[in-house]
Amino acid sequence: MTADPKTVSSVSEENSSPTLVHESPSNEAAAKTSRNDHSVWLLRLRALLLVTLCATFGVLLVILPWTPKWTDNPLLLTSPGLRAFVSNGFVRGVASGLGLLDLWLGFWEAIHYHEHPVSTR
Repeated sequence: MTADPKTVSSVSEENSSPTLVHESPSNEAAAKTSRNDHSVWLLRLRALLLVTLCATFGVLLVILPWTPKWTDNPLLLTSPGLRAFVSNGFVRGVASGLGLLDLWLGFWEAIHYHEHPVSTR
């Protein structure tokens, strides 16, 4: 029967405990790597949600003020003064401008998203 040289200690190491030549990574390093993987995915998810929300609200704010749903909704039917204010072209333009700004913010975030390497100290 022959012994595996990787697991058998040498003659000079008889008093010390035998060690393996190929040691597996410690649990602490594996936990840090796992944590880093989770944080990268959380950053990706945050970026995806931000871009999706900005694009959705941006398109909604650009288009909705110029449709009849903007002034003919149940919230404004009871208040004629507020309905006249909301149907003003300036207010509709401000809402559309905020929508364009929201779209720009979402696309800027999508274009400039970079993953920075996380150190495993």
